[in-house]
Amino acid sequence: MNDPASFRDPAGVVFYEDGVVKRRINACYMPQYRKLIGSGLYRELVAAGMLVPHRELPEESGPEELVIRPLRIPMISYPYEWSFGMLRDAALLTLRIHETALRYGMCLKDASAYNIQFIAGRPLLIDTLSFEVYQEGEPWCAYGQFCRHFLAPLLLMCHTDLRLNQLLRVYLDGIPLDLADRLLNGKGGWTARVHIRWHTRAVQKHGEDVRENCRKRVRLPMSRQIAMIGSLENAVSRLKLREIVTEWGDYYSGTNYSVGAAAGKLECVRKLLTETGAGTVWDFGANDGRYTRLALSTGASLAVAFDMDPVAVERNYNTVRKSGGQILPLLLDLSNPSPSIGFANRERTALPARGTPDCILMLAVIHHLAISNNLPLPRIAEWLGGLTAFLIIEFVPKEDSQVQRLLRNRADVFPGYTQESFEREFSRFFQLRHRIALPESLRTLYLWERRPVPDEK
Repeated sequence: MNDPASFRDPAGVVFYEDGVVKRRINACYMPQYRKLIGSGLYRELVAAGMLVPHRELPEESGPEELVIRPLRIPMISYPYEWSFGMLRDAALLTLRIHETALRYGMCLKDASAYNIQFIAGRPLLIDTLSFEVYQEGEPWCAYGQFCRHFLAPLLLMCHTDLRLNQLLRVYLDGIPLDLADRLLNGKGGWTARVHIRWHTRAVQKHGEDVRENCRKRVRLPMSRQIAMIGSLENAVSRLKLREIVTEWGDYYSGTNYSVGAAAGKLECVRKLLTETGAGTVWDFGANDGRYTRLALSTGASLAVAFDMDPVAVERNYNTVRKSGGQILPLLLDLSNPSPSIGFANRERTALPARGTPDCILMLAVIHHLAISNNLPLPRIAEWLGGLTAFLIIEFVPKEDSQVQRLLRNRADVFPGYTQESFEREFSRFFQLRHRIALPESLRTLYLWERRPVPDEK
């Protein structure tokens, strides 16, 4: 089965065979591939942890094409799910790979953010076919794409609003530079003037054929191109987020848990995670990943930490980046999760199509879904029942101070939000394994196991 996101590149296609990811390299790209391997570029990039490694499968290849088996990425993510720091690190990796390739007589032919994935807090280029032979004097053909995919959203997040990376969900080939220029409204300094405004004016003057016009009129010696890449690296590296306060960015400093209650909850969650034996854990409402890290300590090989607050995700990523570990922090609004988008609604897939967790961790979230977002308990239970084998979830009753806070300025139109209703609705899809009254708290922790699907006759 071909990967639905791998149909635009004539150089080759990604496909799956018995659950194994493979890539077919077509005859038209074989000269570039041989240079990538023969020049030593592939070896250097893989050794540095910048490019996905692969092994060749000659027994499955034809006379004019080659099949390779790349390392499988544990969890695919998209730029509109990344924090500021993730997007910045992905941008810097792209520039460093291009600069390295130039030293070997090659260059990056595209600079798509979708070619980057994250493993253990580190970005990795996964497109082995992104390289072409460098022609002396040619400008970098992927420069405009780099600006749309990386520079424009980074400048907008840094100087306008941290949430503007969500524009990447609408513009799959990156944020249009004229739009970025308008939204920046003079902010962004020298970097925006040179790389965003210049490109915008060039397109306005020459039309959409600006790339071809540049190829015809501009000669850029390698030394100048390397200098330009260095300038971009410096500009991206200097982008820093100012202190931003969000509703949930510092959640744990404002909870209603005492020190003893927090420690008790941590230990209860640890025991339940251990009991599930989960290899893959998704943590919904992970905040800074405090409980997500428990999953790794109890034997999980991958934990994905989802939260809707960009500051919380940024903090989590910075922690993962420093300490390592197979944690992937991602932006996710549970009431509006990432959909399947792109051509035929298949290029970028919805969350459930990208993996199946053994266990979902959902602490202090249910009241936000049910009350803040008016999501009925039956719908929440049904959705979770289709996602996971085990569910560790915390029920927060109306008497809890955090729920009272949500109800402070609105009418209580949620008569169905009770612990009795919660247990009844979740029992339709799960079997109860454990119910734990959390110490010094009104909250209850549950471990549910999905009910077996009856055999069809």
